[in-house]
Amino acid sequence: MRLPRSALALIAFASVATTLPVAHAQAGPVAGHFRNPLLDSGPDPWVTREGDQYYYMHTLGNALAIWKTRDIADLANAQRKTVWTPPKTGPNAISIWAPELHRIDGKWYIYYTAAESGHDDDAHRGVFVLENGADDPLEGTWIDRGRINTQHTGIDGTTFSYRGQRYFVYSPYVGPDSVLSIARMSNPWTLAGNETIIARPDLQWERQGGRQILEGPEFLPGPKGDLFLSYSASACWSDDYALGLLRAPAGSDPLDAGAWTKSPKPVFAKAPENGVYAPGHNGFFTSPDGKETWIIYHANPGPDMQCTPKRSPRIQKVEFDAAGAPVFGKPVGPDEPLSRPSGN
Repeated sequence: MRLPRSALALIAFASVATTLPVAHAQAGPVAGHFRNPLLDSGPDPWVTREGDQYYYMHTLGNALAIWKTRDIADLANAQRKTVWTPPKTGPNAISIWAPELHRIDGKWYIYYTAAESGHDDDAHRGVFVLENGADDPLEGTWIDRGRINTQHTGIDGTTFSYRGQRYFVYSPYVGPDSVLSIARMSNPWTLAGNETIIARPDLQWERQGGRQILEGPEFLPGPKGDLFLSYSASACWSDDYALGLLRAPAGSDPLDAGAWTKSPKPVFAKAPENGVYAPGHNGFFTSPDGKETWIIYHANPGPDMQCTPKRSPRIQKVEFDAAGAPVFGKPVGPDEPLSRPSGN
């Protein structure tokens, strides 16, 4: 997620993010169905499934909380627990953004963006990691593993494993641009070797809102072995904030920038006819029976609402075409009932 440089805007965001209601009353329920959005507020949503439980997070600004539920479509009634609050001073004290919860080698890890106290700007922002050895991430103790040793300052870190190697992807600040960069990991909080920039905001639709931004990378394995990385492009305060997609053929080296090709147009963009604006900052998860792939993302319910906690979390099913590429379709509006993930 990317906010304006104004400190006042950042302070207002953090304050409002913790005071807005999180429940969303879905009108006209249909048996076995749900409607978007899942909550009234939830910028930068993330969800992961472990067994029959879903764990959900989103940006709060000044803390990290986890929601736990067996039915992601009923997120408004999920158990919620604040699991970490930042120190009053230090490199990870303020602007706590874009948390992601990952299960790696039997432990839980939270990757999150934070800034240094007294320096809420691009030059003092990075990705940090917490570790928890408990079976349930709402229990146990979270250990601060510090800041990931990235080459640049940046935001929105994620991780994935491919062919026995773990990788880290984030959005570093490189000159006037926010790009996407990848590196190998020697453990869940340490990078090993050089970083490779695999995408830059070189298309017009990636430069809306006055900034040249690629952010929020997320990994999606294709059914034919291809590698996909979705990303959010343009300024988050623009209605034209949208998702792009990188693709690498099966067997590729993820560190080879030449292996990745970029979609020439957004793969998931605003749908004014459905009342959905600035969709982005997504994640992926599977249904309880493992047969379906779903996307979770945030969007605004109206135009010109910019980059605030009014962005709300939504989910819908992802299909794959005959070539094994994901097909996202249009963002679904609040009037359309959707079938719950299969197995619920």
